[in-house]
Amino acid sequence: MRFTHRSIVVAAVMTVTLLLAACGASDDTADPPTETTTEVPTAAEYASAFSEPGPYPVGITTLALETGPLVEVWYPAVQGTTGTDTYDMREFTPEAVQALLTGDADSTFTIEAGRDADAAQGPFPVVLFSHGSAGIRQQSSFLTSHLASWGMVVASPDHPSRDLNSRLGGGPAEPTDSVDDLLGTLALLGEQNLVGPLAGRMDLDAVGAVGHSAGGGTVLTAANDPAIDGYVSMASGVPRSDDAPTLPAKPSFFLAGSQDAVVPPERTRAAFEVAPAPTLLWIIEGVGHNGFDDFCTFGNGQGIIGVAVASGLGGLLESQPALRALGEDGCLPPSVPVQETFPMINHAVTSWLRSLFGVDSEPVGLGPEVADAYAVPVEIEVRD
Repeated sequence: MRFTHRSIVVAAVMTVTLLLAACGASDDTADPPTETTTEVPTAAEYASAFSEPGPYPVGITTLALETGPLVEVWYPAVQGTTGTDTYDMREFTPEAVQALLTGDADSTFTIEAGRDADAAQGPFPVVLFSHGSAGIRQQSSFLTSHLASWGMVVASPDHPSRDLNSRLGGGPAEPTDSVDDLLGTLALLGEQNLVGPLAGRMDLDAVGAVGHSAGGGTVLTAANDPAIDGYVSMASGVPRSDDAPTLPAKPSFFLAGSQDAVVPPERTRAAFEVAPAPTLLWIIEGVGHNGFDDFCTFGNGQGIIGVAVASGLGGLLESQPALRALGEDGCLPPSVPVQETFPMINHAVTSWLRSLFGVDSEPVGLGPEVADAYAVPVEIEVRD
């Protein structure tokens, strides 16, 4: 994949030229066409091409794997679909913890989506999403719903081995393997593509994987499966272990935040440097670990930790410094407010996946030539 917008501009020029030629050829006596110039989009326009929601309303539904974990699915819905869908982070904690989270700090996230709405015709490419440690299947709804609005079916399973519930002491006796969860989700979608409301709506020959934090490690392994065409790894790196996965020879995109103290950007860069080409690296200035999920919108901007503090649990958190650091990272200054960087992340991941799936011949607005056109600076490296 090449990261330039020249071919898009050339295509526009050719289209105008052909249209003018056709109009002129239809009538020899017609007035000659007036001179037409093609306006070249600015770097800022390329950098925001996919930052706003796409042409499809969003549908959302919940499925379940045979092994137990629930799977959230966002998909392009039929025109006219309306509604909102809200999740409450407190509901993903053990019952004993829910009883303690009584403060008035907001713990909900809402997207525009119709629950169990009719799906648009398709077929649409498929994206598998893997959440991070102490995360939940809906943790990055800002992104997963956005991808659905741009014509993708996105499926995200809970990972009981590391989700928020298990990290707070409520995990199952026999947690499932996260890679099995993800590949099991792909098998589940294959079944859903035959019968049910999503039947025939998915192109299972076009599959990408996106993961955050520990989910980035999950997709590195899962992407070795031949069904997955490429992957996006956010705020992650290659696991530090003797059994670290061999990175597959597939297109990859690594995103990191300069303020991430949980997985410093150097670890993400190290993964990028050993990944087979073609691969792309973004390091976004001012973004922390939770800049890639919804959580910094909770707790009056303090994240999940703010919800706990508002419930009088600040003293308990003092005895859990690692949990507090994970929950707050990216939510407090000097990190940039996530409302400023969500559109950048939406654009970047959408653009890259559209190119992976062949919707666009090449990524739009992701290369070094537009690094200064975003809301905050981005360090961009490419290896073709």
